[in-house]
Amino acid sequence: MALCSVALGAGRVGAADEPDWIARPIAVLQGLDKVTARISTVTAPVGETVGFGTLLVTVETCQERPPTLPPESAAFMVVDDQPPDEQPRRVFSGWMFASSPGLHALEHPVYDVWVLSCRSADTAGQSSAAGTN
Repeated sequence: MALCSVALGAGRVGAADEPDWIARPIAVLQGLDKVTARISTVTAPVGETVGFGTLLVTVETCQERPPTLPPESAAFMVVDDQPPDEQPRRVFSGWMFASSPGLHALEHPVYDVWVLSCRSADTAGQSSAAGTN
């Protein structure tokens, strides 16, 4: 039994110093307008409000797993709906996970919004295909 636990622990050298989640300053979201069937990608800096249709989306935090763990991004978001000439109405407040967009989804008759990823500011202009042939 002791040999088994030594073997399992060998794959995570330095894991005690490694964080489970890494905060990133930018959330990459995707939105669907159900009326026009258009999908848009939205870059949302943490702490700032961005618009998508009549929705006002504020990402409070965006976190991702370190490269040594299975990939996952999660964001805590607050979404308000503000149709023209009306007061904003809170339609969502909570965590969204990139790997499970339906787990805690925004329920809106016209729009869907979900998290694609979190990224650092230094990768803001780079394509995921950059440097590949």
